[in-house]
Amino acid sequence: MAGSGKTTFVQRLTGHLHIKGCPPYLINLDPAVHEIPVPANIDIRDTVNYKEVMKQYGLGPNGGIVTALNLFATRFDQVMKFIEKRQQDCRYVLIDTPGQIEVFTWSASGTIITEALASTFATVIVYVMDTSRSTSPITFMSNMLYACSILYKTRLPFIVVMNKVDIVSHTFAVEWMTDFESFQDALNQETSFASNLTRSMSLVLDEFYSTLRVVGVSAVEGTGMDDFLGHVAEAVVEYDLEYRPYYLKVKQHLADKEVRNREEQLERLRRDMGDVAMDSDHQSPATDREGEAEAGPSGLILSRGAGDELQEEVDSDTDDLDHQKAEERREEPAFHRYLQQKRHGNRLAMKE
Repeated sequence: MAGSGKTTFVQRLTGHLHIKGCPPYLINLDPAVHEIPVPANIDIRDTVNYKEVMKQYGLGPNGGIVTALNLFATRFDQVMKFIEKRQQDCRYVLIDTPGQIEVFTWSASGTIITEALASTFATVIVYVMDTSRSTSPITFMSNMLYACSILYKTRLPFIVVMNKVDIVSHTFAVEWMTDFESFQDALNQETSFASNLTRSMSLVLDEFYSTLRVVGVSAVEGTGMDDFLGHVAEAVVEYDLEYRPYYLKVKQHLADKEVRNREEQLERLRRDMGDVAMDSDHQSPATDREGEAEAGPSGLILSRGAGDELQEEVDSDTDDLDHQKAEERREEPAFHRYLQQKRHGNRLAMKE
């Protein structure tokens, strides 16, 4: 949620982990932030210039963030290698994402990054909401719908962090989530059209609340950090039991699919090469019969031209001689018969 204090929460959590002797590995994925309060191990701004992306592609703020994330996602395999090298030294990896929910959650780059992390490491999604701006039941329901959509989009262990409890306690929100009648009483004080929609949606989200982890924190004062880390530990156990087998299965499925694609390509290549070999074998007997002058279709194509004309001139004399001899052989018996008939006719004339 934009303006809920995500970066401040990351800063407070980083300091809390340093105090506990467990420094995290920090990654910033918000290309539009002017400055971050803690040094990041990996910063998207070092790779992609957000303003140049907007200028070059003619985009607005949200479009520039999406494009910057898409460009950064093409190199996220390098980020994975850096994390793998530091996983022995850093128990936690904190990733600060852009505040616009639709930019990261519903973009292709966000899906690529999330699935890449979840397929290798125990990944927990943390949704930070502004408690002071959620005192209205309609606004609260909007936040819960956002949280529900992210949960079912990522399919990963999920924690709702209600920030700014130093301003307004989050007990009212917990009561609305656990007591349906209490939330309905709060809705009865609303007279807008949205209240009727919220009343209908509350029935749908009642099951969603039953399995949701909620913790109230104050990023300014640092309260609730230990409770948050406790929920993270529970979420990691849930990931190992339920989510890791699923992502391993997906990863294996993709690997098997890639192997099948390679085998199909090799099989097509073998068939193509086999057809060429069969054509060559089919033409070889003709080559043996006709001699070495013609070596198949390629030889015919390459031997066309002046060479053929010369060859035809050389062969034509031989062909004519052979034809003349054959004609003489056929004409000789007929000539003898003609002479015999002629002589016989002369003898009859003399007798008469």
